Amino acid sequence: MSYAIIGFGAVGQALATMFARKSIEVAVASRRSPEALAPQASAIGPKVVPQSLEKALEADIIFLAVPFWEHREVAKGRASWKGKTVIDVTNAYGVPVEDLGGLPSSAVIARTLPGARLVKAFNHLPAAALAADPAIGGGRRVIFVSSDDDAAATPVRSLAEQLGFAPVWLGKLAEGGSLVQARDKSWAPLIFQDLFKKGA
Repeated sequence: MSYAIIGFGAVGQALATMFARKSIEVAVASRRSPEALAPQASAIGPKVVPQSLEKALEADIIFLAVPFWEHREVAKGRASWKGKTVIDVTNAYGVPVEDLGGLPSSAVIARTLPGARLVKAFNHLPAAALAADPAIGGGRRVIFVSSDDDAAATPVRSLAEQLGFAPVWLGKLAEGGSLVQARDKSWAPLIFQDLFKKGA
């Protein structure tokens, strides 16, 4: 299984840190060239590999960690998204509800990535919490997972476990998943809730 993070700002770097901690190779890409990303990637760890956007989008599981509307530019990076699992780490805070057509923000993204298997996860915590060791006091930090594709969510939950987190399944995007999707200028109830699962 191969992994890539699209977007290398604070959240993208936090995600890369999660992989580096477990010595799992991950590609990173952004609007900047791989050479421009290299110093920060190297500082995070040797398993963090800067690539072009085109190359990074060949990964099996792709983390989308860009400002919300930039997903439209990322979508142009592949002619077909069939078979790709995309983990939506974006937040649509400040995006007017009418601009989303009444849909969950992840559903809007899914429409621009035809054929992709979209999973919402890793978006409810600030970058500093994502980058921190998820194992604390005999427990593990919770990561919420939701998707309209149960089969796509399974490897994402397994990856969260592999990275040291405790995945909690919320169900479909418009149901439990709505608890982690910002709308307009309101944060969903579970966003910023830094929870731990004891004895896990």
